[in-house]
Amino acid sequence: MSKLWLRHERAALVVVDFQEKLAKAMPAEALERATKNVLVLLEAARRMRFSVILTEQYPKGLGHTIAPIQDALAKFETKPPVIEKVYFDACSVPSFLRTFDSFGASQVIVVGMEAHVCVYQTVRGLGVQGLAVHVPLDAVVSRAESNVRIAAELLDKTGAIVTSTETVIFDLLGAAEGETFKALSKMIK
Repeated sequence: MSKLWLRHERAALVVVDFQEKLAKAMPAEALERATKNVLVLLEAARRMRFSVILTEQYPKGLGHTIAPIQDALAKFETKPPVIEKVYFDACSVPSFLRTFDSFGASQVIVVGMEAHVCVYQTVRGLGVQGLAVHVPLDAVVSRAESNVRIAAELLDKTGAIVTSTETVIFDLLGAAEGETFKALSKMIK
């Protein structure tokens, strides 16, 4: 099957470094857009029951995951794991790879901060693991918009699918029917 075709049965979501002090350094409009889209993807994961893992880059200095995302995680039956790291590439952290491998996912959706550093390097690392990686560009953010554009080019060169949250959601849904479709459609509008 094509790596372009997302299926929730094979997917996982990685939320990279959506942290308090990093968030304060982001452009407000871009942060608001990215946070909204991460919340939609988290709700999709919760409803469709695919795995989620979060990372926090040096939380002692950069704080923990921002409150809106923490609130969304509290709705999960089992709270998704949070992996602390100092490496930019989460795949360089053995506990990240062990946890991710336990999901049994062959497809991964990656969102987070900063697009051109930790998101890019993590996507590159996941690609080396042989995974089909999708990056909804409207759910990543960097301090400078130019760095998001640079990240988009780099992500494409890794073989990742550069996409949008709406494309990911409707691909995972596959059809315009059911309660999950109704709930997620309302969140996208």
